[in-house]
Amino acid sequence: MTASELSALLVLATVSSFTPGPNTTLSTAMAANHGLRRAMHFVCAVPVGWGLLFALCATGLGGLVLAWPPLRWGIVVLGNGYLLWLASRLWHSGSLQQADSAKLQVGFVQGVGLQFLNIKAWMLALAIVAGWVAGRDDATERTLVLLPIMVAYGFVSNLTYALAGSMLRHWLAHGRRLLVFNRCMAVTLLATVAWLFNGLRQSTT
Repeated sequence: MTASELSALLVLATVSSFTPGPNTTLSTAMAANHGLRRAMHFVCAVPVGWGLLFALCATGLGGLVLAWPPLRWGIVVLGNGYLLWLASRLWHSGSLQQADSAKLQVGFVQGVGLQFLNIKAWMLALAIVAGWVAGRDDATERTLVLLPIMVAYGFVSNLTYALAGSMLRHWLAHGRRLLVFNRCMAVTLLATVAWLFNGLRQSTT
């Protein structure tokens, strides 16, 4: 892999990993509502799940998803349906006690599985496979180089957002601050869902 290819990958990884999306929004919200320790289950799940997704795309699963639009739409509907459910829980949670009772926590196994329903994760994995892996004589070697880089980005980006959420936790516990914060996170999830649906609609027209 040339230096220019690696540089382009790092730019893509930075933009895709650190811009708000379903994973970073959930990392922030869970750390703010439940604390950093409990949010770490999800923070660690994201890179593991995405790493598995990327490996499967590199071995041909991505081609199946691209070739069969109903499968793509199934992923979008299931994944975004789950995000909408979480957004509704966030919208009505105005205290730390309500956050616990609303089951806003996403565990490790759920977090890994969520990556397979996250169309943004699919788009990133497919873009990297198409641009850096597919059709190359050294495809296996490239996959082994790219995988740890992207897994590291996934972990660091979600940890950064979770740290931000955890630092706000005590401040948010007073008055209606947590309710306003959770509703902002819910709106962010809704905006992400709308963006993902629009992106998929444009790609299929």
